[in-house]
Amino acid sequence: MRENLPADCKQEPGVIAPVVDLKRCEGKGDCLTVCPENVFEIRRIDDADYRGLDLMHRLKQRVHGMKVAYTPNADACRSCGLCVTACPERAIKLARTA
Repeated sequence: MRENLPADCKQEPGVIAPVVDLKRCEGKGDCLTVCPENVFEIRRIDDADYRGLDLMHRLKQRVHGMKVAYTPNADACRSCGLCVTACPERAIKLARTA
């Protein structure tokens, strides 16, 4: 099946998913711009995620407008890696799904 994938894609959807480190993410949206599969959204950090951060990272979130990247369509990821390369904070890694 892999021969049917576009040249930049490395996997079928659902094999690999992007994981965003909320301690690093500043919600700039570069990942949103480059992702060909519409995996990302930029929105206000969830309350539970915010409470899970230490004080320094909570302050960082406030400075950067409380916006972070989430991956509501992570199962569409084809592992092209464009998001990893585009993120200025290096907050995204690709990981194999379970």
